[in-house]
This record gives sequence, C-alpha cells and structure tokens, in this order.
Amino acid sequence: MTASTEWLSVESLDLEGQGVAHNAEGKVVFIEGALPGEQVQVSVYRRKNQWEQATITAMRRESSQRVTPRCRHFGTCGGCKMQHLQAGAQLATKQRALEDGLWHLAKVKPEQVLRPIEGPAWGYRYRARLSVRFVAKKGKVLVGFHERKSSYVADMVSCEVLPPRLSALLPRLAELVGSMDQLDRMPQIEVAVGDAVVALVLRHLEPLTTGDLQRLREFAAQHSVQWWLQPHNPASVHPLDAHDSELSYSLPEFGIKMRFRPTDFTQVNHQINRTLVARAIRLLEPQSGERVIDWFCGLGNFTLPIATLAREVLGIEGSEALVERSRENATFNGLAAKARFVASNLFEIDARGLAALGCAEKWLIDPPREGAFALAKALADVAADPTAAPGYSPPGRIVYVSCNPATLARDAGLLVHQAGYTLTAAGAVNMFPHTAHVESIAVFERAEP
Repeated sequence: MTASTEWLSVESLDLEGQGVAHNAEGKVVFIEGALPGEQVQVSVYRRKNQWEQATITAMRRESSQRVTPRCRHFGTCGGCKMQHLQAGAQLATKQRALEDGLWHLAKVKPEQVLRPIEGPAWGYRYRARLSVRFVAKKGKVLVGFHERKSSYVADMVSCEVLPPRLSALLPRLAELVGSMDQLDRMPQIEVAVGDAVVALVLRHLEPLTTGDLQRLREFAAQHSVQWWLQPHNPASVHPLDAHDSELSYSLPEFGIKMRFRPTDFTQVNHQINRTLVARAIRLLEPQSGERVIDWFCGLGNFTLPIATLAREVLGIEGSEALVERSRENATFNGLAAKARFVASNLFEIDARGLAALGCAEKWLIDPPREGAFALAKALADVAADPTAAPGYSPPGRIVYVSCNPATLARDAGLLVHQAGYTLTAAGAVNMFPHTAHVESIAVFERAEP
C-alpha cells in the first residue's frame, strides 16, 4: 500500500458502494468506505493506468449522511457495503445509478421517474447461502458469509439482515457442525424461509453417519426447522425426512400461494417482492381480453397473478424442469386453464422465434443479470424488417423488471432507438438494503403504427 498526504474530495458513489474522487493527476480513485462530500486521505492498494483503489487513512470532513453501522461485523463481512450510509441516501444513490446508466449507456431518459420501492431495512433476507469451514488454528467451526475480498469465512455470531430467528441460529449452527463426525466435509448451508417453514440445506461431500443424521434431527426438533440434504449438485437436494414439506410464500393481493423448494430461485425479500409484483401488474394493466407473455417466468411469480386478470398468459423459461414446477403451481392455484408454460432458450431467440410463440398485447420481462438482449434485438429486427416475422405484431406495452442497471440500459437502447418504443417510466427497487445491488422496473410503450 502507498499512503498519500493529498486530500481528496469524494464526488459520488459507484455501483460497488465505493466513493469516487479524482487525485491531482486527474486519475479516478475508488475509495472503500468513503461517502460523497467527504474529504479524505487514502492509502492506495491497487493501481491501473486510468484508476486506483484505496482505503481511508484520515478524514477532515465527514458526510452528514454517514451513520454508525448497526452490524458488529460490518467492515469484515463482505455481505453489506453501505451500512455506513443513511438508508434514504442509499435508495437515492440507487435511483441515481439507474437514471445515470440509462442516460450514459443508452441515451434514454424515462418520461416519469417512479417512486422507489422500499421496505424494512433489517431482517429482510429470507434466502442466504452460508459458508461453513472448520478452522483448525481457531479450534472451531465458522458459519457465515465470506470476509470482504477474501475466501475466508467471517467469524460471525449474528447478522442484522437475516430475520432475527436465523441470526440467532448462526452460533448454534457452528456448534452443531463442530459436534459432527464429518465437520470438515460440509462446506455450505443454504437458508430458505417460507411463510410457515424454515429450511436449511446442508451440502455434504461424504455420506453422513448415523450419529450425524441423529444430531440434525435433534437440532431440527429443538429449533423448529427442516433439514434438506445436498450430497451432489442442486438436483440431488432432498428432505432429511419424508414428512418434511415444500415451502411457500403468498401473494395475498392476488390470492396466490407459491410453492417452492429451498434451492429454487425466489426473491430474498418477500415483502419487497409482494410490492414489486403488485406495482408491475398495475403498470402492465392486463385486461380480461388480452394475451400476455411473461419472459423468464421462473416459478410463476408474475405469471400467476397476471393470470387472475388476463385472458391468457404464457410463461417462458429456459428449463423444462422449472416449467414443470410452474405448471404445478398454476394447478395448485386453480389457474391451469389460463396460464400456460413452455421451455425455450431466451438467450438465442430471434424474430422467427417470437412469431412461433404468437402475438401478445403485453409483455413482462424479468431476466437474470445477463438481461434480455436477444428479445430486445428480435423486436428491433422486426421493426427494421417486418418480413423477418411475417404477420407478427409486437406488444404495445412492456414492463421490464431488472436486477442489473447496465443490461437494462443496453436493452432499453435497442427498444427505444431501434424497436420503436418509448421509455415512459422507470424507478429503483431496494430489494437488498445496505448493499450496492440495484434492482429496478421500467415501462416501455410502442406507438401505434
């Protein structure tokens, strides 16, 4: 590391929650833990031609938005990066990141900036993947998240973003694994919380002994949790005992109950998810005579609520196994007649693929971090050459739910500049408080030809 006596003025935050400043040479300096408006001295630990990364060594002006982190492990644990910034300011930073990305990457501005979706800042994380490691030098097992910028597991006794009940279990889980015969062959415990059930998925590299199975059962009975076992890949996950049931979460506004397995992808923040689903569907406005397509439909998180309002909804995912789970959820909720599901590779779809799936008045798109480039490009290709998909009519409205502002901006550029759409609204979604993760929702309207 190289210490400097120069005072740097922090100008903004980047998408990793680092303060951004410029030194006397004009080089960008990314500063861990620094906030906009602060003046700091730093020690540089990484240098590149155009930028440097540094840590704070001294501060002479502190931001009025700096707060004391609530978690005792902040700074060591790599799970949260922004607990030192007031919660409202965190949300404003994410909204600005969304708007800046749309403009600088795609030259697009929303006609309306939506009010950000926010909820509880603590105890919100209903899904987590905890690392487990026996550390011989410490003579104990550690259960928690990785340390910041490290492969080491943080020595944690609590976590403020986990529900309090799960936070209190961290030392109990460490004690449990430490008492087991295979204590050094269990690298991970995945946590999933449903409306009525807490499931813990134990990854184990060797078959569990009879004694270890008994210890798991005793722990489950004492703490009212279910154990699921993962001896190999995620497909191998199964309940420890046959009577253990799948989890579920509810979308009460639509009378929907979604069933899921503990390793299925579901949103980590159930309260924000309920608000997000309700807003997305209000923005989509599905009508009783309309057909809607839900791209990247998952287990039907948006598909099934849409089915309560539209004439028909088609949910599309890349995995046939996931599609089958979606069908089961549709049947369970009495919506099999209105909700259909098909498997398709949405990263390779083209204009003819769109035509084969049929026209729909409206789309909902909820892609992974990679975004929905192929879908946006297919619509652009149809706009440039209608013969690419004879007889195909693009949707009049698209609601796009994004977990990556960069890929949203890329796709928005295609939709607006090449496919004939207007970005009518966009706003941030604070799905992960105290992290730099930016989720968002955007609405695109297509002018009538």
